[in-house]
Amino acid sequence: MSLSPYIHACIYRSDDHNGYVAECREISVVTQGQTLDEVTANLSETVALHLEDEDPSIFCLTAQPILQIMSALQ
Repeated sequence: MSLSPYIHACIYRSDDHNGYVAECREISVVTQGQTLDEVTANLSETVALHLEDEDPSIFCLTAQPILQIMSALQ
């Protein structure tokens, strides 16, 4: 199996409040924020913390994967 250079994440509006939720497909990361800037910053920080001291290849990722964010906003 080849390693992916990307971590794919999706941002969508939260059903519970007036903010946003972001979640990754390749790794178990979900975060939220009141604004798009906040949720994006939280996502970047959470992904970095999740991968800290881990071998990305166990998630089928390259050594320094790029966070690719998609929007499900309408």
